[in-house]
Amino acid sequence: MAFADSNSAELASWRDTVTRFLADEVEPHYEKWEKAGIVPRELYDKLGAAGLLCVDLPEEYGGSAAPLAFSFAIAEESARLGYMSLTSNMMMHSDIVAPYILHLGTEAQKQKYLPRMARGQCFGALAMTEPGTGSDLQAIRTSAVPDGDGWRLNGSKTFITNGQHAGVVIVAAKTDAKAGAKGMTLFLVDTGQPGFRRGRNLEKIGMHAADTSELFFDDVRLGPDAVLGRLGGGFGHLIDELPRERLMLAVAAVAHAEGALQRTIEYVTSRKAFGQTVASFQNTRFELAKVKTDIETTRAFYEKCCRLYEEGKLDVPTAAVLKLASSEMEGRVVDACLQLFGGYGYMAEYPISRYWTDARVQRIYGGTNEIMKEVIARSLVGR
Repeated sequence: MAFADSNSAELASWRDTVTRFLADEVEPHYEKWEKAGIVPRELYDKLGAAGLLCVDLPEEYGGSAAPLAFSFAIAEESARLGYMSLTSNMMMHSDIVAPYILHLGTEAQKQKYLPRMARGQCFGALAMTEPGTGSDLQAIRTSAVPDGDGWRLNGSKTFITNGQHAGVVIVAAKTDAKAGAKGMTLFLVDTGQPGFRRGRNLEKIGMHAADTSELFFDDVRLGPDAVLGRLGGGFGHLIDELPRERLMLAVAAVAHAEGALQRTIEYVTSRKAFGQTVASFQNTRFELAKVKTDIETTRAFYEKCCRLYEEGKLDVPTAAVLKLASSEMEGRVVDACLQLFGGYGYMAEYPISRYWTDARVQRIYGGTNEIMKEVIARSLVGR
């Protein structure tokens, strides 16, 4: 099934399954998780048991071999409902880490990790960012030096999604400090290994329940089978996988904006001011029209990019355009929606306030929007 068939009855039924799970297992507890600063580990066991993790993996690796639209529907429905902390964690696991292992891993690595990831028994994280480096991946200092037939890993990472719950972490490390981009290699690190240590679960201004952590590697001994992909090929592998990562950010951005709009329509059609509903004022109606137009035009480009990805044609510059456009749109939409709530929009008891704070990071992670502009510009006029 192609992504163009995204309105099929089968997909609609799947969305119902997803929303029922969210209503039963997430909605009653989400506020508590936001206050606690983390989603409980047991939820991922339930997601795996319900078949909601890694659904597009081949069946031999524990997935359902579902079309891409089915995987994206999980992120869309959770983002639409405003559960962006959970959305972020699930996307990292199912739509970023699992594809890395599927595309780059040896058969032994795939068999070791992917079935357990699909069941929710092993959660995945990707560790690139360091305290002294953000989008400049070539400047990382975490290193892996030869040690017998394997490697010894040292360094630290920060802002790592799923760091607290991860059972396996894909770590970007320098294996040749003099080789520039060609001196970076990816490693699969089991978090139970000696020398691996989790730091703080970081406190953020939004996405409070999202597991975002510091990680430390102190003489972690890795075998030769820990290398993911080509030795020295890490930077190229990261670039190759960026289109899907940035596509997933757009999935969440569009659905999150749609959810904010729906909540705002419900509010302005019931809230009264000066003897009439807020929705009856021309300013409200025009703002809603602008927001709807912004969402729909971005969704059209997003769906085009989904088709390109399925065809293996979504390149890095186009994915950067999508990430830039969708995250900027999301910011405009949630800000306009919050404004229509008036003072209540600034109150934490109203979900629209969470939409607003959760949306802000979308313009930062996955490569800042300033970096997206540079990527796009280079594709047009060079350096």
